[in-house]
Amino acid sequence: MKLSEIASIIGADFSGVDCEINSMNTLKDASSEQLSFISNAKYVKDMASTKAAAIIVDGKTKDYVPEGSVALVVEDTYWQMAVLSKYFSAALEDKDAPSAVIGEGCDISAKAEIANGAKIGKNCTIMAGVYVGSGSEIGENTILYPNVVVYRDCKIGSDCIIHAGTVIGSDGFGFASNRLGQHKKIYHNGNVVIEDDVEIGSNVSIDRAVFGSTHIKKGARLDNLIQVAHNCVIGEGSVFAAQTGMAGSSIIGRNNVFGAQSGVAGHLSTGDFNTFAARSGVTKTITENGKVFAGFPLMDHKMWLKLQGTLSRLLKK
Repeated sequence: MKLSEIASIIGADFSGVDCEINSMNTLKDASSEQLSFISNAKYVKDMASTKAAAIIVDGKTKDYVPEGSVALVVEDTYWQMAVLSKYFSAALEDKDAPSAVIGEGCDISAKAEIANGAKIGKNCTIMAGVYVGSGSEIGENTILYPNVVVYRDCKIGSDCIIHAGTVIGSDGFGFASNRLGQHKKIYHNGNVVIEDDVEIGSNVSIDRAVFGSTHIKKGARLDNLIQVAHNCVIGEGSVFAAQTGMAGSSIIGRNNVFGAQSGVAGHLSTGDFNTFAARSGVTKTITENGKVFAGFPLMDHKMWLKLQGTLSRLLKK
């Protein structure tokens, strides 16, 4: 879209050289052909180094827009970002794409659907009810059990196992809200990337990123009934037990272990080789490595055990 057209859609004044905008991205990752936005003052520091062609800003942040970027000034930047996200979303299916490419030795059920533009590697097993969307890629020796759904443009590596009913690449729970209590959907225009040797249980939901990728790294193991929100990163070799939930933009270090019904709040990270007992609630970034945590609020596991013992003794009095 032309930048002038974008300005017209969101009601921003536009002056300067018009240019083509091909997509949206964060301030840190935006290129000279992309549009970005700022909705939180803590990200002002990222504006100085951004390469974005234009930035959606409000009256308080417009003066921080660097030379070379165009300021599109609006009252509610997050709402207008949500408005524009629809314009940059891809078609649900690319029916004009070439026929799917299927590798040698694949066993694909006649009841599975592989959309145009998809690529399946050698020796994969695709069972009944599976859907693989346009632009998606699956490596070699991967098994998709019945009714697995892979939305468009998602990437799954080699030697992966994904069990029945799991959904890869659905939109995250993202929307902008205004003062009237109305909610505007944010179209998630990123994807999901799953590396090699990952096993995912049944009825797991892994949401696609708003921008960029939700990333499951090599060797991870996810149990049944797990929620991985948009833009999360799950580190190499990490293990998640059933009913664990990751809020948006959680970044999990390598070889972390999460017990059943654990949860991580959004925009937090954990170190490497940590263990979180069942029903742990991570509400702040964990910088330590190789520790065991428990409880809500989260604490050292040994301290949590002492606390439970103390409470038990008090109740007996």
